[in-house]
Amino acid sequence: MSTRTLSVAQATIEFLANQWTVDVIDGERTELRTIPGMHGIFGHGNLAGVGQALKQAQVKAPGLMPYHQGRNEQGLVHQAVGYARHTRRRQTYGVTASIGPGSTNMATGAALATTNRLPALLFASDEFATRAPDPVLQQLELPHAHDITCADIFRPISRYFDRVQRPEQLFSALLNGMRVLMDPAETGAVTISLPQDVQAERLEVPEAFLARREWRIRRPDPEDTDISAALEVIRGAKQPLIVAGGGVHYAFATEKLRALAEATGIPVAYTQAGVGTLDWDHELCLGAIGSTGSTASNNYAKDADVVIGLGTRYEDFTTASMTVFRNSRVRFVNVNITGMDAYKLGASVQIVADAGKTIPKLEEALTLVGFQVSPEAAELVRTERARWTATVDESFSIRNQPLPAQTEIIGAVNKSMDARDVVICAAGSLPGDLHKLWRVKDSHGYHVEYAFSCMGYEIAGGLGVKRATLHEAVAAGLEPNKGRDVVVMVGDGSYLMMHTELVTAVAERIKLIVVLLQNHGFASIGSLSESLGSQRFGTKYRYLEESAHNFEDGEHLPVDIAANAESLGVKVLRVDPGPDAIDRLGAAVADAKALPEGSGPVMIHINSDMYLSSPDSESWWDVPVAEVSELESTKTAFTTYAAHKARQRFLLGQEGRQ
Repeated sequence: MSTRTLSVAQATIEFLANQWTVDVIDGERTELRTIPGMHGIFGHGNLAGVGQALKQAQVKAPGLMPYHQGRNEQGLVHQAVGYARHTRRRQTYGVTASIGPGSTNMATGAALATTNRLPALLFASDEFATRAPDPVLQQLELPHAHDITCADIFRPISRYFDRVQRPEQLFSALLNGMRVLMDPAETGAVTISLPQDVQAERLEVPEAFLARREWRIRRPDPEDTDISAALEVIRGAKQPLIVAGGGVHYAFATEKLRALAEATGIPVAYTQAGVGTLDWDHELCLGAIGSTGSTASNNYAKDADVVIGLGTRYEDFTTASMTVFRNSRVRFVNVNITGMDAYKLGASVQIVADAGKTIPKLEEALTLVGFQVSPEAAELVRTERARWTATVDESFSIRNQPLPAQTEIIGAVNKSMDARDVVICAAGSLPGDLHKLWRVKDSHGYHVEYAFSCMGYEIAGGLGVKRATLHEAVAAGLEPNKGRDVVVMVGDGSYLMMHTELVTAVAERIKLIVVLLQNHGFASIGSLSESLGSQRFGTKYRYLEESAHNFEDGEHLPVDIAANAESLGVKVLRVDPGPDAIDRLGAAVADAKALPEGSGPVMIHINSDMYLSSPDSESWWDVPVAEVSELESTKTAFTTYAAHKARQRFLLGQEGRQ
């Protein structure tokens, strides 16, 4: 057997460069490099290992494994995740970090990737396997277990974890890691811990290990018995509802979903990850569902007798904390590639299969029996859609003074973007408002990370999406300015959590558009705090008022985020307060879009009113209120909470198969 002598790190980089994703959908075969590049920040632990291997690759074969410099390890993982989501889990980036704080900085990103079921490949550096220098700088020492290191933090938050303590273990670690990474039912963070001495050790590597290797995305067919069982449940429904999640996107099944809805008249509501599965203005689109949903979806859902879940994990925002589905006889037909999700809510029928393979079979079966929703349900869809459309139109045009409302800002940005552009968000009050209000006409046009809702994801994740769109444009043979613009919408709270990857965008001259809403605090948590009787405690950016020791009544802090961005090399367009601020915002977005690719990031800075809320979704989210309190505001909030809690129910399912 032919072999080559390489360091463990060199073997890792060359192996990754030859991994290919193969995806076959409806007979069309797609081949893509699974790991098109590496992100990394170097320190002791990976500098002489993975760092040397990447440098050697850059010198010998620049296209082998392109390296991208970063500013924060958590942000690097977010970039990988953003890229992975836009490419529909077909590709992701590798991330390397040094030992100790360098690697533990990746933990939040790992949890985000796993929670969102998105692939990210992380190489955490570790202590000396030989323990020759012990303890080494930045080593975790525990008196009860000397084999536990900082890298062990990744075990519960990774879908696969391995530690390469001897060079020969690299083969199984990488192969098993890739297996999990590219399995849509298993994917998430894959963390391989590499002790710093092992990274630099020599290894005889079989040529076969370094050769091109293909990882075919598994898209299992549904079983006929499951389709028959689903048909028996759905055909008796008077008011069925489809809840579309991210699994529809990952299955490239949006057109199939539209065909199913049109053939049967079954309306579609979507989760955060499912936005864009049906155009917002389609006559059967009810919009967002749940705690951040539309009144159209929620009012239809409350009496739905059959819910068809397509690629959704039914998080509490989707179910409005188990209050949105109120029909006592509601039954669930769940289609999901992951068994854990297919069996949720006591589903009557669980179809563990690819949504793209399953939806056409459901359509065929329902068409054969001539299924259509009841006339009453069809009329309810029409009236509720009309009511919600008018509500959104009004929220976009209220012209609040002296500062615009967040809903106005969303409307202006939405109107100024092209259909193929992508909006990015993750945390604060913006995701809920975007879920309700954003009007999407492209399946890639909406990217809100809400499984982990991680403050600080926005700019880094947006940069990952922008990388993906640039590669997408090159693959399609488009001119640089004919691709998608990526617009990050972020509040000042999330910006201050993590904005450092703007420097990465500056360094690589990547045109990322950031719309910064300055409202001097945490608007989302402030509103939630007020509803729970805690009076926006700890949510405002104010000077300390020493006599009462609070941060609630002092003057605004003189923080100038626009100046901060300019100091990083970002082009800034300021939209100052005034009666025409919304019109000037729209013009600023147009100006930013007109900038050429390669001009670097641009920020549009606008002040907003943090106290104006978006249209009521007529739903609820379960956040406990103190049962005992001396504050009248908390007592009042608990009375309201108890009333909502009385409507909550355990959805344990009904009889399905006969």
